Amino acid sequence: MIAPVLSLEGLNKSYGALQATRDVSLDVVAGEIHALIGPNGAGKTTLVRQIYGSEAPDSGTVRLHGATVNHLSVPQRVRNGIGRSFQISNVLMEFTVLENAMVAEAARRGEAFRFLRPAFTDRGLRDGAMAILARVGIEARGKTRVADLAHGERRLLEFALALAGDPALLLLDEPMAGAGPEETRHMIEIIERLRGEVAILLIEHDMDAVFRLADRVTVLVEGAVIASGTPDAISGDAAVRAAYLGGDDDVEA
Repeated sequence: MIAPVLSLEGLNKSYGALQATRDVSLDVVAGEIHALIGPNGAGKTTLVRQIYGSEAPDSGTVRLHGATVNHLSVPQRVRNGIGRSFQISNVLMEFTVLENAMVAEAARRGEAFRFLRPAFTDRGLRDGAMAILARVGIEARGKTRVADLAHGERRLLEFALALAGDPALLLLDEPMAGAGPEETRHMIEIIERLRGEVAILLIEHDMDAVFRLADRVTVLVEGAVIASGTPDAISGDAAVRAAYLGGDDDVEA
């Protein structure tokens, strides 16, 4: 049996008396979109931090391609195939869209980026950066300063940068947060196109997006997994509805 791209076993994380994750186990297999849902404060982002390496679990194991990565730093995990988008945008606001992509392209090549204007004239970096932007359909905005982008466009740029290294596992932390209806539709289309290409762990409060995109859904409440299964199974689960979805006619987060 081929090992999952990501496997979590018994992850626990506490901050004093607050237990953010409680014995969390799940896996993400190659090419699937696995959604992680739960109310605010359920521990979803804390769990993602443990996967990414910016938080260490108190106990439990994180495996990537079957190998334990608990001891690896964030840069080492990125080099081993983890990409991540964040709840709060982390792009370079005073740089242009193209310049942000050129920084990502330099990192993808393993080059030390020269933070000098001459570096932005490098034709190879520019071509690679334009390919990064084209993947999410924002290449036409290359000359625009990031601070001047609409919120949804900024999220698309961040998504493009997360994809720049061709990760085996992509962690998407609320990619639709703050996006309008058209921007949300575009983001959903992009994520759908990635199905089969990259394993995705998706944290999202937009339940319409979750049930359209997810192959599997795991529900986290007060740091613990209360259910995991297909979207149909989760939407019909009485315990999930009582704890999170709210009622028979309400599937909004």
